[in-house]
Amino acid sequence: MPSATPDPAALPCVLDIEASGFGGRSYPIEIGYVLPDGRAACMLVRPVPGWTHWDDAAERVHGISRATLQAHGRAPGEVAAALNRDLAGRTVYCDGWAHDYSWLAALFEEAGVPPAFRLESVGVLLDEPHLAQLDQARREALRELGLARHRASNDARALQRALSRVAAAA
Repeated sequence: MPSATPDPAALPCVLDIEASGFGGRSYPIEIGYVLPDGRAACMLVRPVPGWTHWDDAAERVHGISRATLQAHGRAPGEVAAALNRDLAGRTVYCDGWAHDYSWLAALFEEAGVPPAFRLESVGVLLDEPHLAQLDQARREALRELGLARHRASNDARALQRALSRVAAAA
């Protein structure tokens, strides 16, 4: 039996970022987000010449090659403009705030514009006991949605559904 669709007004706007790896020299390579009404977007980011860090282990997880980014990625300024257009004035939630914040900072610094939205951790939405349920709820959401591919918009959609489910149980 399909689960009831939550009230879109109660759904958070959620963002996920895939990156070249971890650490201070890593950078965003894909940004995906889901709005409260369920509309989603995903954009590959073409690395600029100064973005050279690449972790082959990260590539094995997200499945995005440097060649794919060069062929299909959008310039950081173009991605930043799209994010600002679609997310302006919103608080946008993520589950890896420390990394996501630094990757967004790198994107917007390269673009030369400030973000028009605020990035916040999902930790502000849930208390500790409910936050502890989030990973399991996300795995269930990925399975229910049939999202086997590890990509930013898929991860954002699964996180949004998991947040809705855990918050409803609170």
